[in-house]
Amino acid sequence: MANPWTLYDRLIDPIPEDLTVTAASVGPKWCRITSCEGGAGMAFSMPASTRPALHENGEFVGARLRDVAQLAKSWNLAEAGMGMAAVNSWHSLPARARANGFAPCADNNWAKSFHPYREATRGRKVAVIGHFPFAPAALSEAGELFVFERNPVEGDYPDSASEYLLPECDYVFITGSSFVNKTIPRLLELSRNATTVMIGPSTPASPILFDYGVDVITAFACDQGALLDEALDGNLLGGMYEAGMRVERAKPL
Repeated sequence: MANPWTLYDRLIDPIPEDLTVTAASVGPKWCRITSCEGGAGMAFSMPASTRPALHENGEFVGARLRDVAQLAKSWNLAEAGMGMAAVNSWHSLPARARANGFAPCADNNWAKSFHPYREATRGRKVAVIGHFPFAPAALSEAGELFVFERNPVEGDYPDSASEYLLPECDYVFITGSSFVNKTIPRLLELSRNATTVMIGPSTPASPILFDYGVDVITAFACDQGALLDEALDGNLLGGMYEAGMRVERAKPL
C-alpha cells in the first residue's frame, strides 16, 4: 500500500462538515461516539497514551464529528479509539449501512462470527488476527490455525509472526481493532493472497474496504447510543445486541 493513510482518509472523507458529536464515552474495553444524526459507533479501547493527544481539551461532545474522526490517525491510541468510534458512527448508521448493501447477519452474536466459515476453511491454512476465544472451536476443521495476538496467551503466536505466516494462509480473519492500532494496512497487504474477512464492532461498515483486499465485512450497525452505553458501561456485552445488530456484506463478484 503506497500510502497507508489513504485508507483512513477515504473512510473519513464522506463525513459531512456540519455533523456534531452528541455523546461520547469510554470504558475499559470500548469507546463510543454518537452523532447528531443518531449513529452510534464503537471501537476497541486501547490505553496507550504515550504520545500527546491531538484533541487538546479532551471534550468531544459538541465537537464536529469529522474532526473527531480525524483522531483515528492519532498515535495516541487512547484517542485513536475515539476517532474510530466517530468514523463508525457515520458508516454504521443502520440506514446508511443498508444503503451500502449491508444486511443483518443470521446470528446477532459475535460468538457466531466464525461458524459460517467452518466448511470453507476445512483443511485450509487459516489465520485469526486477535484472540477470539470462540474462534478455534468454530474453525476446528482447518488444516492449520494460526492465532496472532499482541498480548498472546497460551497457544497464540505473537503478532510479529504475521509477517512470516500470513502470506501462506488461505483464509485470514482480522479484528476491527487493527484500525485503532494502525496495523490494518500492513495486515491487508500480507493477506492479499487469502480470502480476507474483517470482524468486530470496530470495523467500519464501508464498501471502501473492498478496494483494499477485504472480501467480507462484518460490522455493527447501531442508532441506540444510550442503550449501547448502558450495556457496555455495565460490561453486559449481550445488551449491545438490543442496541444494534451485526451486519455483513461480501465483495461483489
